[in-house]
This record gives sequence, structure tokens and C-alpha cells, in this order.
Amino acid sequence: MNKIIALFFSILIITGIADAESKKIAVISTQYGDIYIEFFSDKAPKHVKNFYKLALSGFYNGTTFHKVVPGFLIQGGDPSTREDNKRNDGSGIPGYNLDGEINGIPHDRGIVSMAKNDKPMSSGSQFFIVVKNSRFLDNKYTAFGRVVQGTDVVDTIVSQPRDAKDNPLARIEMKVKIISRKKFNKIMKSFNQSN
Repeated sequence: MNKIIALFFSILIITGIADAESKKIAVISTQYGDIYIEFFSDKAPKHVKNFYKLALSGFYNGTTFHKVVPGFLIQGGDPSTREDNKRNDGSGIPGYNLDGEINGIPHDRGIVSMAKNDKPMSSGSQFFIVVKNSRFLDNKYTAFGRVVQGTDVVDTIVSQPRDAKDNPLARIEMKVKIISRKKFNKIMKSFNQSN
């Protein structure tokens, strides 16, 4: 009986290690470079699953960062930004809304959070990346990830010329893919060796 219990716990440990290794990283590619994001699957599981689903389906490809506010955030993920009509930017949803998963994660520089309107169940596909600590957002928006590489790219995007509605004058398109943490580690190792 003790051998069975020991085997059971060994399997749990191995499975836990495998689960940790299999965590995914999102890569947001833009003309200014790549932004790598890790997720808070334990804190916002529905939002993380939603982002994975949208990214894997190609939903984000061709959408833009339609809002850039220096000292605050960049925002993207709106399907209506695929059109040239900037008047619609910021209003698009994927056809459904998610209920908030407010989790107490502080909105510090690099945090990725879901955009929404004043209603609690109004997030869908739009997300924002905080470029400067913005703690006044805490407990109001669902933080679901953080930038682990590419903050320089975020800084470049937020500094682009913009109109009176904080919409960049030139399109900043994105393509989003999901990679394994193992692949991310290889990319970072190669990056560090070349610098």
C-alpha cells in the first residue's frame, strides 16, 4: 500500500512539473518587434483561456493597437480595427462578453489586462498593456498576464504620433501566436547570447 501511495505522489510531482513546463507564452508581433506575455492562469483562468482561444484561431491577426496613451497604456484586440474607419475603433467585441475575474494583481508596468466598459460583464477581446504603474485600475479590471520580454517594443508603440482620440496616426498591426515556455526559453537564450 505504501508503494502505491509513493507511486501516486511521484506521478503527481511529475505531472506538476510537466504542467509548469507546458505553460504557454503569447507572442505579439508588430512592425516594431515582438512582445512576449506570460499568463496568470491561476488568477484569471477564463480570460487566459479566452485569449488562447482567440490567438490560436487567428482572431487577433490584422487587428491594431488602436489606443496609445503615453505614461499610461497601449490597447488593442478590437476586430473593428481591421477596417480603415477609425471611428469604430474601440467598439468591437468577439460576439460575446466575459464576466470579470478581479484578482487583486496590481496594475504595475507591464501588466496585461482586459479592457471593458462600465459594466462588469463587458470584456471580450480587447486588452491593454500598462506602460507605467497605474494602481487606480486595481480591482476594476481583470489582470491576466504580464510582459516578460519586449517592454522596449511597448515603449516604442506608446510613443507613436497620435490623434486627439489617442489613436495612432499610422496603423500598428499585430499578429499573435502562442508558443511553449520551452521555446520561449530557447529564444531568450539565443537573444542573450547574441547581446
